[in-house]
Amino acid sequence: MLEIQFVTDFVCPYCLVGKAALEEAIKKTGIEAEIKIQPMELTEEPKERVDTYHDEVRKAKYGVLASPAKALGLDMKFPPAVVPRPYTRLAWEGWFFAKKKGLGHEYSDLMYRAYFIDEKDIGDIDILVALAESIGLDGAEYRKALEDGTFYEAQRMASDYSRYNLEVKGIPTLFINGQRVKMAEYTVEEAVKLLTELPEPVSADEAGGCGPDGCGGPAPASAEAEDDGGCGPDGCHF
Repeated sequence: MLEIQFVTDFVCPYCLVGKAALEEAIKKTGIEAEIKIQPMELTEEPKERVDTYHDEVRKAKYGVLASPAKALGLDMKFPPAVVPRPYTRLAWEGWFFAKKKGLGHEYSDLMYRAYFIDEKDIGDIDILVALAESIGLDGAEYRKALEDGTFYEAQRMASDYSRYNLEVKGIPTLFINGQRVKMAEYTVEEAVKLLTELPEPVSADEAGGCGPDGCGGPAPASAEAEDDGGCGPDGCHF
């Protein structure tokens, strides 16, 4: 069985399209594979949230996703009219809650679609509770877990692991049986090739469509590079 570690955030459009393409490729090929979600927040509190909706450069870069998203039946907004882009800490804490209840997969799909298709603010706890209830989770129990910070440390450790241990600089980053690989086209055809013809590994600088400062280009290689412009975990600066 192929194990696919999928480093992602719920506000990364490349992640939603890439994951959907992988899932379709698994069905198409019949290959035994498991996608394991690995969280990494793009914008960590208290860093200022970014406005993706009014960023014309970012919108242009999202163009690569339009065709594959349509082919996958994803009526996505590039980007959603949610200003500023939400923090995802609470949504990820909720994912740990859902995972414990056996609904981690359903929950992650729900978060992507709630933001990119329904344009919901997935940083708002009331919205998160309503979404959790829609897949059968106990809303009161879910809210209490988020308000009490029950999964705060688990979420923080997971995001830090992605950033520092796995040295992820752009998402989605995929590790197939431990080998870091890159998606560039986000199509089912590309995903089939990744599953059947495992490509040469790529470096951390080459992988991923969203970096620590946004989506649409590689993350900065150093603090100096970030100062001079480029894309990092919370947005792109040109």
